[in-house]
Amino acid sequence: MLSNLLRISFLFFVFSQLTWAAVPDSGDTHEYQLSNGLKLIVREDHRAPTVAHMAWYRAGSMDEVNGKTGVAHVLEHMMFKGTDKVKAGEFSRLVAAVGGRENAFTSRGYTAYFQQIEKSKLEDVIKLEADRMSNLNFDDAEFLKEIQVIMEERRLRTEDNPSSLLNESLMATAYMSSPYRHPVIGWMNDLENMKASDARDWYRSWYKPNNATVVISGDVDAKKVLNMAEKYYGAASAHELPVRKPQIEPPQKGIKQVQVKAPADSAQLAMAWKVPRLEPGKLDDPEPYALELLTAVLDGYDNARLNRTLVKQEKVVNDVGVGYDMISRGPELFLISATMAKGKTVDQAQASIRKALDELKQKGILESELKRIKVRILSEQIYKRDSIFGQAMEIGSTEMAGFSWKDIDYMLEKMQSITPAQVQAVAKKYLVDEGLTIAVLDPQVRQAAGKEGK
Repeated sequence: MLSNLLRISFLFFVFSQLTWAAVPDSGDTHEYQLSNGLKLIVREDHRAPTVAHMAWYRAGSMDEVNGKTGVAHVLEHMMFKGTDKVKAGEFSRLVAAVGGRENAFTSRGYTAYFQQIEKSKLEDVIKLEADRMSNLNFDDAEFLKEIQVIMEERRLRTEDNPSSLLNESLMATAYMSSPYRHPVIGWMNDLENMKASDARDWYRSWYKPNNATVVISGDVDAKKVLNMAEKYYGAASAHELPVRKPQIEPPQKGIKQVQVKAPADSAQLAMAWKVPRLEPGKLDDPEPYALELLTAVLDGYDNARLNRTLVKQEKVVNDVGVGYDMISRGPELFLISATMAKGKTVDQAQASIRKALDELKQKGILESELKRIKVRILSEQIYKRDSIFGQAMEIGSTEMAGFSWKDIDYMLEKMQSITPAQVQAVAKKYLVDEGLTIAVLDPQVRQAAGKEGK
């Protein structure tokens, strides 16, 4: 196998010599629309006798209303609790019985369910997934048991996790009106007061074929898959969906700050700026692509700017990370987070981050630096398409954000056209105090087990 260095060098040579046509294409991909509104996307990839089957619903935590936060995630759990034909808990057992694996996940913009199976078992899982799209039937006792599981999940993953608590407070502070201010898992008080009828109402409102996209990738024949989809998914009836309110976030007028006190070993800092996302119909907008490349300049590889400066040279933080999602249904943040090194303060870390950003704003970046990053992005895309599941994930998440899978290659091509000056420009324009939210974790001493007060 090529070493990472040789692989990048090889890809750099290929990219510099050839056009974008050198990138592997999207495969043999087919899109269909069933009469009930369900969208079916089939990507044929015959390299291995396996298939990924995913059902995506364009309903996530951003579609919830106050007092019922977390219901999208709750319904995800309840989808495994049975139909008229499949008893509670049987769904997972039936998938395992045909040698497959399955799971589900909820985000702000969607909820998705998947199975990975040997190709001859595809019809089995389509039949199961289509059944629970239309015929979910859980009783109150199952709901009461599962809501306790979800509340415990919140305790373990959020309330007992200082990094999660910090991120939750950051989001709630950064956003005023956007539903992104609510955690996907929901606020504990809403979970405590949730009823089985809330989950059933969510299911009846959003789990309809005209709000679903089914993505199937792997060793399949598209026409045969279409026939299966029409046989099983085609039986579901379309339904008028609830009206989605825009809930546009008002402009921020200055720095927001929040402090979180929680048991932790080290202080943490998170700095988040309001930035634009790529919007459907505006694929040529250069700013989101430039912001995506800016994240890689700052944190895209081991010797990227922030890691090199803050971790290796100044040793002010133990780790630093940068995050930004170019495509999503709601507003976006450009996030820099760090955990303090022993003896170092949050003020020192913030000063170092600001200094690194100011240097980039003033001096920009070299063409050679940006070219290396573009090659890395290209190589990651090539390796991602080696995965049957990765292909289905890419298609589904792109569709849920309001784009078409057909836009993916154009987005990658557009990324390659961004200049160092454009990356420098978005840093200057958006990484400013007017749109900044700062969250600080103030670490508290952990109490020894058995020493808690009454």
